[in-house]
Amino acid sequence: MRFIVATHNAHKLEEIRRILEPLGIEAVTDTMCGIALPEVEETGTTFAENAYLKAADACRYSGLPAIADDSGLAVDALGGAPGVYSARYAGENATDRDLIEKLLREMRDVPPDKRGAHFVSAVCCVFPDGDMLTATGICDGSIGFAPQGDSGFGYDPVFLPKEYPGESYATVSAADKDAVSHRGRALRNFSVQLQAYLKKHKA
Repeated sequence: MRFIVATHNAHKLEEIRRILEPLGIEAVTDTMCGIALPEVEETGTTFAENAYLKAADACRYSGLPAIADDSGLAVDALGGAPGVYSARYAGENATDRDLIEKLLREMRDVPPDKRGAHFVSAVCCVFPDGDMLTATGICDGSIGFAPQGDSGFGYDPVFLPKEYPGESYATVSAADKDAVSHRGRALRNFSVQLQAYLKKHKA
């Protein structure tokens, strides 16, 4: 079965593929389908709303079932920011380094016991017939005082998941990250729903 993934983020696509391939799902991009999905204006106020906007648009343009993820970092000391603005926190064309540097500046006077944070991922799948599946995943942790590790992307080097004390998302292996990550959890929740959906529609 072929699903189009509504993202141009190679790192995010890789994570989604790792989770979906065991289900027999071929995750493809717009370029692999010979089309170019337009950029969707993320006007939603929640991750779930933005995921739906992207999935619905990709399904409409491709004619394929479409999967989209919207995710971000919520920091307790910043009142939940950057939240849905995680990718734009340091400006529209900010690099991962820019994002991390701004976050650490904002957090420079926050003590260790007040640096709690969590990553959230909302996954939405829209089918050509209008059916829709949604799932959410959350990973709790804290914000470090300096980047750690070279893998991952975005805020990964400064996010310390509670399951791996002293480690960041960017220092653990891909398998270990998938096991606890917000996106891994959301996609596993989604896969359970998808299997039930496919079984029902084959009956």
